[in-house]
Amino acid sequence: MTINDIQDQIIEEFTMFDDWMDRYQQLIDLGNDLTPIDENKRTEQHLIKGCQSKVWVDAELVDGRLHFVADSDAIITKGIVALLVRVLNERTPKEVIDADLYFIDKIGLKENLSPTRSNGLIAMIKQMKLYALAYQAKQNG
Repeated sequence: MTINDIQDQIIEEFTMFDDWMDRYQQLIDLGNDLTPIDENKRTEQHLIKGCQSKVWVDAELVDGRLHFVADSDAIITKGIVALLVRVLNERTPKEVIDADLYFIDKIGLKENLSPTRSNGLIAMIKQMKLYALAYQAKQNG
């Protein structure tokens, strides 16, 4: 499946819900399904700056593909980062860098988040793309 296939799948899942309370519940459920990050990754180094709640993201390059792990201490935020991991996980650095994450607008996520959560979402995306840039630079080294 491509990044866009996964985004289309997410859009389809979220459009099944008419009301944002149901969509928030979907985010909470997605967060609950996220594989917990190792305790040794819950460090300042992996903490996303610009998030109101604590969000940790780490990435490893395995066989040319990025493997993201993430977690948050807030249930909605954990669901948001779970969506990002779902879309960007197991992709090449170039795919992550070039990804147009249109699902965020299509499901109405940005306009239904508080300004601080919206800033946090932008910070999460930026950090994931920075990991991709760093690994791409190493590959091209």
